[in-house]
Amino acid sequence: MSSFHAAFNEHGVAWVSGSQACVARVSSFRAVCPRLPAVVDVAWQGGDAWAAVPGIGAVVTLDGAPRSVPVGRVVALSGTRAYREDGSAVTYSGAPARGVVGAPTAAVTDGQGEDYVLLAGSLRRVSDGRVLERVAGPLLIALPSGARSQAAAEAVDEFGAFRLVNGQLEALDALGRVRRAVPHGPGLVGRVGQWVVTVQPTGTLRLFTTTLDERPRP
Repeated sequence: MSSFHAAFNEHGVAWVSGSQACVARVSSFRAVCPRLPAVVDVAWQGGDAWAAVPGIGAVVTLDGAPRSVPVGRVVALSGTRAYREDGSAVTYSGAPARGVVGAPTAAVTDGQGEDYVLLAGSLRRVSDGRVLERVAGPLLIALPSGARSQAAAEAVDEFGAFRLVNGQLEALDALGRVRRAVPHGPGLVGRVGQWVVTVQPTGTLRLFTTTLDERPRP
């Protein structure tokens, strides 16, 4: 499993690099990196940023009012639930939820509230266990409806996409044509409200408009 994951929503971005998790919220985007045992994944559930901490058998909030939910040894988080190393799952309130058989390496929730996981090299839909890609790429990309895997980091919405590939950040239209590109190193990308936000393994955050004009950091 990669040691670098990130999760984006309208409240901000959370990420884990190595085993250190951080969160940066709008509008300051100042990073908060609490001292925790080794973290393996992060996710947003509503306005809460969560971290999976298998060493203590819990998911915990990264900022705000401290919350901890005992869920066992979690290996992946989505926007709706935490997946344990045997594939069973629980919600962020600790209630049982539909899972899979085996340890997912990544999980996402699409725009319709459906969960998808990378499991044993394939992409699966959790609701019915259907295999959507038998040979999946290393990154799991949530779509407005559905999910796909690929090698390049990408954020997709109904208007187009933003992709980190070949040393640049690209803005693509709905037909997949590149509208603009700017130089950028490896990392992950997502939408945070009006912003396109990137995070690199070093923890460097960059903010762009949808036309890829960069916002100066405070």
